[in-house]
Amino acid sequence: MKNSPSISVIIPMYNAEKYIGDCLESLLAQTFQDFEVIVVDDCSTDSSLAIVESYAPKFNGRLMLLQLDRNTGSGAVPRNTGLKFAHGEYVFFMDADDLFTLTALEKLYTLAKDFDAEVVYCGKNYEATPDLGKIYISGDKFASFGDVPTLENEDFVVRVHNVLNWRYKLTTWSRLVRRVLLIEHEIFFPPVKIAEDDVLTYLLVFFAKRFLHVPNIVYIRRQAEKSVLRKKKSPQEEINFWLSPIIDGIKMLENMLSKLEFFRQNPKYLYAVMEHFAHNQLRSLFEASLKLPTNEIYTVIKNAFGENFGKHDVLISWLLADLIMQQKFFYANQQMLGEKKSEET
Repeated sequence: MKNSPSISVIIPMYNAEKYIGDCLESLLAQTFQDFEVIVVDDCSTDSSLAIVESYAPKFNGRLMLLQLDRNTGSGAVPRNTGLKFAHGEYVFFMDADDLFTLTALEKLYTLAKDFDAEVVYCGKNYEATPDLGKIYISGDKFASFGDVPTLENEDFVVRVHNVLNWRYKLTTWSRLVRRVLLIEHEIFFPPVKIAEDDVLTYLLVFFAKRFLHVPNIVYIRRQAEKSVLRKKKSPQEEINFWLSPIIDGIKMLENMLSKLEFFRQNPKYLYAVMEHFAHNQLRSLFEASLKLPTNEIYTVIKNAFGENFGKHDVLISWLLADLIMQQKFFYANQQMLGEKKSEET
């Protein structure tokens, strides 16, 4: 095997003892073997480390196990760490509880080379129950670009509209990415506990000139509950949890996309992309917002902005206005449903 493999598979891991063995087995079984595996442990407290170490001899020097000094609570920092140690022409960010189909890497790499693609994007994947007893195809029709490999239109206006119309899956495991694209443009995951995939997706859409959509289904996502979402939180904690990616994500999107001449010349499109990102995150904290009065929501948002309060007053007002609008829409629908039910009885 040459010094620089064709693909680096980067796997963040935290307490994945139930599934990491299956994940690694699916890599060992690949029809394409010119790859390296980089597992980055986020301070697991179970037997995950020992399991990965037991697999090292099977990969004949192609498996690297890295350990972080402290738990980061997300996949962002482990993925960024893995990327620093990667040598592959392309990288794939895989989750520790998921699997590949037998020919996954072969198909993805062949397509990447045939089309000289910087990103090979899969709009569909397999979904599986935790015990793998049931597996079915998953994919939003809006995220599909057809039944044949298709290069994305290079017109930025088209790409912005595709983002706004949900034409891309936001999951990080939906694509193979040329490593030099990430390195040259300093594209990394923002250090947040959730939604880091969303930010990276937006950046890849606009920084990759050759963005290839393929119909191939190569990834098996296990429906295991992610630890970062498992912990029960108070309404205040839930709002804080989802505010972090909004604040840090918007900052990163603005800084990165402003490097591109198109967005410097067309700020309305930059605003549209950032608003779309923020609104998507707000949908996640909406349920928690129903449990608090508006003044308490304001206090939570203000505290979340911390020392940056004063610099982003307009954003704070927008966040509150958007939440209030969603609440009004929710209560109006509830009232309509209640009135309809009364009429039926």
